[in-house]
Amino acid sequence: MRSVLLAVLAWLGLASAAMAAPAVTEGDYTVANFEFNSGQTLPQLKLHYRTLGAPKRDAKGRVTNAVMILHGTGGSGAQFLRPQFADVLFKPGGLLDPAKYYVILPDGIGHGGSSKPSDGLHARFPMYGYQDMVEAQRLLLVDGLKVDHLRLILGTSMGCMHAFVWGEEHPAFADALMPLACLPTQIAGRNRLWRTMLMDAIRRDPAWMGGDYKTQPMEGLRTAEDLLMLAGAAPLPMQNQLPTLMQVDSWYQENFPRAVAGLDANDLLYQVNASRDYDPSADLEKITAPVMWVNSADDFINPPELGLAEGFAKRLKRGTFVLIPAGPDTHGHGTHTWAAIWQDRLAELLDRSGGR
Repeated sequence: MRSVLLAVLAWLGLASAAMAAPAVTEGDYTVANFEFNSGQTLPQLKLHYRTLGAPKRDAKGRVTNAVMILHGTGGSGAQFLRPQFADVLFKPGGLLDPAKYYVILPDGIGHGGSSKPSDGLHARFPMYGYQDMVEAQRLLLVDGLKVDHLRLILGTSMGCMHAFVWGEEHPAFADALMPLACLPTQIAGRNRLWRTMLMDAIRRDPAWMGGDYKTQPMEGLRTAEDLLMLAGAAPLPMQNQLPTLMQVDSWYQENFPRAVAGLDANDLLYQVNASRDYDPSADLEKITAPVMWVNSADDFINPPELGLAEGFAKRLKRGTFVLIPAGPDTHGHGTHTWAAIWQDRLAELLDRSGGR
């Protein structure tokens, strides 16, 4: 879920970690009169992005080495610059070494440096969904960066779901897809329930004022962050590192204030609600690119006991599903960002989709 779960990341010692070494270029691309699926229009939709490396073009001018990496709910492209991801994949000789690949890290609509409710429209910001987010990513690539083909789409959590949408709506755009930590089906059951609880907590706060709050509705945000922390937690590592009642209480008192301090209620509500239009389950056969789909067994949000993944995987023409067993080195839902755990699967995908 929210890939910037600051409290959980702080517990893991990552919230203040130094960024990895590769040079990063940041930029903005603005789409004029972007029309959302709702029919609403934003006169100027700003899409923020980061890139590493440089595009390589063939004789026809087509970029041949572009890789797009998509973040999770509440996150941004900056999360992939943290050591547990960048130091593994972006290092010299790494699987996604910027000396070889043109790595594109967009901030989705409503996230990071891209247009979002807290910029000023608040609850009058268009209610975006995943279809809108994927279309904005496409416009950024094709019109903004002049990239009309990708070597790879890798996505975590919400980005995982976006990868499935990409595979169905634009089956020839990417040579390979690597969705991490999601299911290709409608958000329902417990997964939708805790999201509904989160949104309801925000809306029921008297300070909410229909989204036009003067100060952040902190009671609602406190409940929301509590739910986010639980959803992103990994049971075994947390039990090992916080084995006593006093340690748990102390950790919570130390880390919760930092986690909730940076939240904006409108931004968070919109981010969580964006998944309402997601359901690629009917059209999985449209995906023609090789797929390496990886989930982890200790993922609260996509628990393996649902038994859904295996059936969906059989419908992927060139797909492989991998379930990483829970252990002391996994990180629950957040395993998707610890590249050392699954980089061998990425290597396998690159090899069978055209080579490294």
